Amino acid sequence: MATMLYKLGRLAFRRRHLVALIWVALLTLAGVGAASAPPAGNTSFSIPGTEAQKAFDLLEQRFPGQSADGATARVVFKAPGGEKMTDAGNKATVEKTVADLADGSEVASVADPYQGKVVSKDGTIAYASVKYDVSGMELEESTKDALEAAAQQAREAGLTVEIGGDALAAAPHTGATEVIGIAVAAVVLVITFGSLVAAGLPLLTALIGVGIGVSSITALASALDLGSTTSILAMMIGLAVGIDYALFIVSRYRAELAEGRDREEAAGRAAGTAGSAVVFAGLTVVIALVGLAVVNIPMLTKMGVAAAGTVAIAVLIALTLVPALLGYAGRRVKPAGARRERRGARESAPQPAKANMGTRWASFVVRRPLAVLLLGVIGLGAAAIPAASLELGLPDDGSQPTDTTQRRAYDLLSEGFGPGFNGPLMVVVDAKGSKDPDAAFTKVSDEIKDLKDVVTVTPPAPNKAGDTATITVVPDSKPSSVATEDLVHAIRDAGADVRAGTGAETLVTGSTAMNIDVSQKLNDALIPYLVLVVGLAFLLLIVVFRSILVPLKAALGFLLSVLGALGAVVAVFQWGWLAGLMGVEETGPVMSMMPIFMVGVVFGLAMDYEVFLVTRMREAYVHGESPSQAIVTGFKHGARVVTAAAVIMMAVFAGFIGSSESMVKMIGFGLAVAVLFDAFVVRMALVPAVLALLGKRAWWLPKWLDRALPNVDVEGEGLKALDTREKDRDLARV
Repeated sequence: MATMLYKLGRLAFRRRHLVALIWVALLTLAGVGAASAPPAGNTSFSIPGTEAQKAFDLLEQRFPGQSADGATARVVFKAPGGEKMTDAGNKATVEKTVADLADGSEVASVADPYQGKVVSKDGTIAYASVKYDVSGMELEESTKDALEAAAQQAREAGLTVEIGGDALAAAPHTGATEVIGIAVAAVVLVITFGSLVAAGLPLLTALIGVGIGVSSITALASALDLGSTTSILAMMIGLAVGIDYALFIVSRYRAELAEGRDREEAAGRAAGTAGSAVVFAGLTVVIALVGLAVVNIPMLTKMGVAAAGTVAIAVLIALTLVPALLGYAGRRVKPAGARRERRGARESAPQPAKANMGTRWASFVVRRPLAVLLLGVIGLGAAAIPAASLELGLPDDGSQPTDTTQRRAYDLLSEGFGPGFNGPLMVVVDAKGSKDPDAAFTKVSDEIKDLKDVVTVTPPAPNKAGDTATITVVPDSKPSSVATEDLVHAIRDAGADVRAGTGAETLVTGSTAMNIDVSQKLNDALIPYLVLVVGLAFLLLIVVFRSILVPLKAALGFLLSVLGALGAVVAVFQWGWLAGLMGVEETGPVMSMMPIFMVGVVFGLAMDYEVFLVTRMREAYVHGESPSQAIVTGFKHGARVVTAAAVIMMAVFAGFIGSSESMVKMIGFGLAVAVLFDAFVVRMALVPAVLALLGKRAWWLPKWLDRALPNVDVEGEGLKALDTREKDRDLARV
């Protein structure tokens, strides 16, 4: 592989005009596609194989025309102090508001609170339900304006009015912190390279890669049902890996220049050595992201595939566009150590070379490996303790900031109708196979009324065919409580008994039931996902490092990193530690998809640093150095660059903490902490400590396996052969 990438790097350097033109054309094409494509909406949230999804699909089939996926709004009214919503003046105001709401072209139906008898027991709070024909992201701005205008008129009449539901949903935004993250990355690159041109190359190529990836996602969003969150996550990961991959190529290029090679040769060598590490690091990230398909949640699969596509673009750009731009930069990109040489030349006497920080740190770890190992494991174990209290859930209006109308509407409904009112359960009774459907509907309703934690059970509402009915159940506890989860299971158990007696099937759906099913599905998928992703990456790393213990150590280190990061997420987003500093206005359960998504992404990124750092050690060991000396050599050449890459990646991820989307905010924080733990504790401390303790055994591989594995030549042995042939040709000329 090293020889093939070497030739590709030289070709890109020589034909830089053509390479640059191709990438600019791709960026332009993707941009035009994005500009002409319809906007992304909320991706359909389906969970195949769950009871909640089965019930939802049954509703679509048996109750056609009800716009089950359309936006909803709850307009909540509260009477002034000392008054009631049943007073004549307040009632007239509400009825006028309901009439105004019903005038919209996209409105499917409006439920009057007085006809529906949805006024609180004390008479102070009532609400009107509005159903729309399209989803919240597809609503016209004029429809949203009409909704807010109707509410404002009621406010002017003296009522407190708030709007809940997803009708006012807005596309998430990331805020100014994303720009700050990129600015921090730029500063780190300038410090690392000491040159604005060299520092600008990774930023420029990363932005081009992200531009192509995100524009392609935007162009395909409507056709492939990609939500707006998908492009944000692809941008987050694409920026981080794009900068890092280009950083490693440019760093190796400068090192090759320092060895005395001409610029074209240095570009080829950089692509052949660091480029090989980039390919395998990118492959691990792609495997981890595409592997999310194992969970069988379409939204998660699409997010993973979209982000994986952006990573693949970043790899291709690092191997082709970076060498091409190095050709344009020419002498403006200096060899590594050029500044130190100039400074030494100005001094009267030559100064002995001083060991860099990476060399000194590696030497320290090699001398005290056991102490470093124990300290690192104990520290990450302590950080992981909060993860034992992990609670999973899906966001609702109760997780919104307290200054939003959605959150205030949520609180008013809880005040007037009880905490369970914001998470009603929809029970669907399929009596198509029952001899007496009406008796089955009544039987289910009676069974539910006898259960604990039930406040209200509405009468069965059958469809036109009379073979299916819906029953709304309002729990006594809030949607995310254990008591409500127990009630869902109790209804399902009671439904099994009814089916045995009547032949009618009882299904429970609604946001609360969907949340329970999603959490269970994710828990069930976690082990198969880990086996698949870690197993494939383990095999890949065996091929790269030609070792059994090095990939095993890499996987165990990743587990420590992800557990520590999950502990930090729980501490901030669930417990509320430093919540104000992170902009978390409301604590609560961690997003259900967060653990498995973070496992996938962190595993891929963890293997990045493993590949970049340990391939240098492997290269030194293969070329004759002792195991301990190879560790020091690997840190001498790689520690500075890996440190810079980790800081950049942390800055990029932390930049997304300012997002208005709670999932993006949580993932940005979790990934930033995970990179901190993995790069600076696991890879910089635990990896050299374990390798020092293992010695030569770290690089052991059974002979039969060594013969069976393909030789991918990450160490660049093929390039050493090129050196030998060049020397032979030079001697022949002499």
